[in-house]
Amino acid sequence: MSDLIHPTAIIAEGAVLHPSVSVGPYSVIGPHVQVGEGSRIGPHCVIDGHTRIGRNNQVFQFSSLGAQPQDKKYAGEVTYLEIGDGNTIREFCTFNTGTAQDGGITRIGNDNWIMAYVHIAHDCQLGNHTILANNATLAGHVHVGDWVILGGLSGVHQFTHIGAHAMAGFSSHISQDIPPFMMVDGNPLAVRGFNVEGLRRRGFSAERIRAVKAMHKLLYRQGLTLQAAIAALPAIAEEIPDAREDVALMQDFLATATRGIAR
Repeated sequence: MSDLIHPTAIIAEGAVLHPSVSVGPYSVIGPHVQVGEGSRIGPHCVIDGHTRIGRNNQVFQFSSLGAQPQDKKYAGEVTYLEIGDGNTIREFCTFNTGTAQDGGITRIGNDNWIMAYVHIAHDCQLGNHTILANNATLAGHVHVGDWVILGGLSGVHQFTHIGAHAMAGFSSHISQDIPPFMMVDGNPLAVRGFNVEGLRRRGFSAERIRAVKAMHKLLYRQGLTLQAAIAALPAIAEEIPDAREDVALMQDFLATATRGIAR
């Protein structure tokens, strides 16, 4: 056994760990688990199921990754948990595998900062560069876009989609889709503005931010119906060509929203 794996850790036959992987005391790793180069598994972790963890992840103590989904329809089918590269997963996190009723995969992207006690349920799709603060909870089938920030103690209803660059404040109750760039909080949930500071930090130009502000105004400040606001979005892309991709992101999100958007 590698010097990087503590002698009290239990690694099942069949598990595939890169030689550079470290595993702390009393952790248990199941037979269908793969862990990539440079990843570190802390003490007292359980990693089970058909779970694939990429490179340079750090999993802190007492986390449970890859357990079967908390879904009464689950009947023992082979389903998966996939975790990308460069993620930080803090204490007491629980990520479950997918279900046959969806794609069968719970997927975590790259460079996510996931704080203590976060739960990511079956079939969730988490993008890249997100921050999930302590006790954020995602029910099944939730989709979270890139650069999203979820405040502590926030709860996300099953099948809800959260668009890229959105931000939810502390203890938000999220049961409707949140369009890209928007900033929300509360119970009932309300849109408070758009995530201007986050966009600045990510290098958005003044013109692109102006376009996002215009989209926010159409959706939330002019008293338009949703259909009328959607119809007016292309004019923003025409006026501000640098923001064409941002407008397209909003259009695509609104076209596929299934739970109604927070308004």
